[in-house]
Amino acid sequence: MTTRTIRSARSTSARTRTLTVAGLAAGALLAIGAPLAASAHVTVTPSDTAAGAYTLLTFSTSHGCEGSPTTKMTIDIPESIISVTPTVNPNWTIEKISTGEGDAARVSQVVYTAITPLEDGFRDTFVLSAKLPDDAVGETLEFPVLQSCAVGETSWSETSVAGEDEPESPAPFIVLTEAAADGDGHGGHAAAGSDDAAVESGEETAVSPEAPSSDMVARILGVGGLIVGAIGVTLAVVTRRSATAKAGAAGTAAGAAGAAGAAGAAGAAGDKAAK
Repeated sequence: MTTRTIRSARSTSARTRTLTVAGLAAGALLAIGAPLAASAHVTVTPSDTAAGAYTLLTFSTSHGCEGSPTTKMTIDIPESIISVTPTVNPNWTIEKISTGEGDAARVSQVVYTAITPLEDGFRDTFVLSAKLPDDAVGETLEFPVLQSCAVGETSWSETSVAGEDEPESPAPFIVLTEAAADGDGHGGHAAAGSDDAAVESGEETAVSPEAPSSDMVARILGVGGLIVGAIGVTLAVVTRRSATAKAGAAGTAAGAAGAAGAAGAAGAAGDKAAK
């Protein structure tokens, strides 16, 4: 094998290693970074989205304000929801803020104040029991949340529009659906009771198909990252095999040329001796 062939093989091997590392790095960044980005919001998960049903709305957060611990969560209640009951969280005090008088009185905000600030990177949930409005199938209900921290605050109040990029600080929301065929519009009481037990035991409630799921987005992006990594490894292997084949062919040609030269020299020597 000639010096040029050896250098070519080494150069190709270096490129192969570079492609492999780049592919794996890209896949790892997407697989790890996507779930982190998708979870960096205040979200709401309903136990039921049927118009007129009683539902448990589970709000969750797992981050502070640019690293600062969370001290208060103020949840705005849509005007169309006239009945809401906050679930006790032993780590927080609760205040219900009402507006209106008499029959028009309603809870417009629920405020959870931390007994001990929730450090950045730790998750907690806030559960509200509410009756969804009747005759509102297809309606979107937004629940703006003001997250107050030891330093700074974040207003999760921007409206998400279908078909457009998600805003920087989207308000948690749900989309109301039709009631189940065998439902009577009040079956949510039983569902709420069973979901209360699930919340107390630390279990998560299922997300309605119509409600957006950041976990699903994270999984899709994570799988995409793994695919990118696999493609990078495949390209690296193909490139390396091609380089090895070329190097082998070059070595074979060089060997054949050397053998032919040696045979020619031997023949010339034999002719000379015969003379």
